[in-house]
Amino acid sequence: MRRPADYALDAFLAASARSGDRDGMGHLAKRWYPLLMAHAWRLTGEAGLAEDAVQEAWVEILRGLPGLRDDHAFAAWAYRITTRRCARLIKRRQGERALTRAVAAEPRETAAEDHHDDGDGTRVQRAMTDLPPDQRAAVWLFHLQGLSVAETAIALDVPAGTVKTRLMHARRKLRDSLEGGNNE
Repeated sequence: MRRPADYALDAFLAASARSGDRDGMGHLAKRWYPLLMAHAWRLTGEAGLAEDAVQEAWVEILRGLPGLRDDHAFAAWAYRITTRRCARLIKRRQGERALTRAVAAEPRETAAEDHHDDGDGTRVQRAMTDLPPDQRAAVWLFHLQGLSVAETAIALDVPAGTVKTRLMHARRKLRDSLEGGNNE
């Protein structure tokens, strides 16, 4: 249970941090990090996901601190930011799981078709099937559907940098797979 002294301390630390005092920011983080971690863990049920949410929340808290009008509202404000970050990460995780299920449900070639080689097209298709689902989706949207990196990022609900990284790794795996096929 929060006491009036807790609200006063949080208000003082928030005001101190907002004024640019690094010690105030450090004390605020030291005091609130464990509280926000416990909150995020309760929401996500997973320590790693909770830690990611709290790290993202702290960035938003520190950026938004100058706009906080009532220092006594810091607790509710920080919890709300953390809750939203948890919800975003959970939603992203659910999207990744749905993508994995959708890719797993895609029809696969039969064993007889595996032995028949129509040329490069078949080899590329086979190499694409071996990519992880997130990389396969990025390649499909960017190269085959003609979406830009930004549009692919929106479609996959990931940052543009993540799309670029997935494309880079996918291209490398495809190249290795196809070049390896030529050497056999």
